[in-house]
Amino acid sequence: MFKKVLEYTGEYRKTTYAAIVSMLVGIVMYVLPFLFIYQIIRPLLMREPMTAGYVIWRIAAIAVCALLYAVFYVRGLSLSHRSAYNTLKNLRISLQEKLEKQPLGAIQEKGVGAIKKMFIDDIETIELLLAHALPEGLANLAVPVLVFAGMFLVDWKLALLALGSLPLGIIAMTVMYRIGMKDMGNYYAAARKMNNTIVEYINGMEVVKVFNRDAESYHRFEGDVESYRDFTLAWYKVCWPWMALYSSVLPCVALFALPIGAYFVIRGYSTLPDLALILCMSFGVGAPLLRALSFASTLPQINFKIESLEQMMSAPPLKQSDKPFTGKDHSVQFEAVRFAYKDAEVLHGISLQIAEGSLTALVGESGSGKSTLAKLLVHFYDVTGGAIKIGGQDIRDMSIEALNNEISFVAQEQFLFNISLLENIRLGKLDATDDEVLAAAEKAQCGEFLDRLENGIHTLAGAAGKQLSGGERQRISLARAILKNAPIIVLDEATAFMDPENEEKMNEAISEVIRGKTVIVIAHRLHSIVNADQICVLHSGNLAATGTHAGLLESCPEYQRLWRAAEGSAQWKVSAAKGEENG
Repeated sequence: MFKKVLEYTGEYRKTTYAAIVSMLVGIVMYVLPFLFIYQIIRPLLMREPMTAGYVIWRIAAIAVCALLYAVFYVRGLSLSHRSAYNTLKNLRISLQEKLEKQPLGAIQEKGVGAIKKMFIDDIETIELLLAHALPEGLANLAVPVLVFAGMFLVDWKLALLALGSLPLGIIAMTVMYRIGMKDMGNYYAAARKMNNTIVEYINGMEVVKVFNRDAESYHRFEGDVESYRDFTLAWYKVCWPWMALYSSVLPCVALFALPIGAYFVIRGYSTLPDLALILCMSFGVGAPLLRALSFASTLPQINFKIESLEQMMSAPPLKQSDKPFTGKDHSVQFEAVRFAYKDAEVLHGISLQIAEGSLTALVGESGSGKSTLAKLLVHFYDVTGGAIKIGGQDIRDMSIEALNNEISFVAQEQFLFNISLLENIRLGKLDATDDEVLAAAEKAQCGEFLDRLENGIHTLAGAAGKQLSGGERQRISLARAILKNAPIIVLDEATAFMDPENEEKMNEAISEVIRGKTVIVIAHRLHSIVNADQICVLHSGNLAATGTHAGLLESCPEYQRLWRAAEGSAQWKVSAAKGEENG
């Protein structure tokens, strides 16, 4: 249990040990006053003479012990907090390093809510456990150990009586822990699900309102919140009786010592001063014992939480090396590529050759595997079978950085940081000048909407780029790709959010940008790719056919069907436009 925590303490492991030692010294100072109290009480009970100096010195010793207890205990807390915060820093950095190596697709599958909860909420709760549970738990546990050791030195018979309540309390505590740990995994799983649902509900509120899905969304929200509540209440319902039992029984160390000890004194088996000392010491055991046990109950949580965090980052890292790109050219080869999401295979041995400097279009119904094939090329996932090569070099045989330098990927939805639009574009080439950024923006047809903005290209994008429309965000993303000037370009519906007028302008810009480059276009609008060098038709994860537009119209039934659907859609748009004019 402690080994898991100490893995992340790093250079602050000694600080953790120092915190524990400091608190243990403080605990000794906490126990010593009982000895001095006994030295005052014993003469009184035995009617022995005492001088004022004798009493004053022991009272002074008690005061010094109290002061030293406060100093060492506070010092121990200070050291434990310093160690805890640095341990959390190490834990966050370790998780971030693991996150970097995770397939991007796997990260997206986990959900924003789960990852946010992991990095912020879960780790913050660990801080409380680390700062208090470890040092204070051990220190408070030392109190009853020292006290009971002292009791046995005074009178073993009375000491055994003082221990009489412990077996009952320990049995109750053990039962509670066994019950609690059994359902802890389900409890935290329900918490993660609720957190994801809350984040999704807030992020998707616009869609919920527009499409009148308040009731449906609320029922899902309410269901997950109630599920978490039910898990929590069920856990407490089972654990609470045992918790109440050990909390009430354990502190009562005088339960047997007082009545039976008094009998022993009367019968001459023990002395009255020894009984008084045992009782004095017993009164100082209850509070630290309960604190120690409460901290002990949190120690399994530390272990469980750290293991849960590690498990979230347990997906196999992407297969890659630290080699640079050494391909002979910028042609792309898909060789019997297979891929499965978990257990469901979605690509079934696709083989495809894309020549350098050519334009290849991937077409097919939604779910046919187009976007998956593109994401595999940019190494969002590892293939489960076959290989993807650039210029003959397997993408797994180069670093992610080297691969990213060769490819620009423009997806349907592009994320913009809440920084200026200029800096968002500059992400494509960090050392680009302002003039180069502006030139890329012009090529991407950004000038029109930038002129409307008060601060132009220096306008903040807003959270996730919400200051801009979908089409405007797409053009900023294209400008970023233009600035990057990679030899391979992947366009995943780059014009999906644009009206016909802007789409035409965008296509003109794209045609200038992609000249001389290896281009892969994922398209639903077939009219935009009729001049492609190669059109690849995907169907249910298989490559149905490849060829030119004219050739596929003659030979491929699947492409014929897609083309008829595209023609019908175009006619519908024309009819709708005429209807607007007549209106």
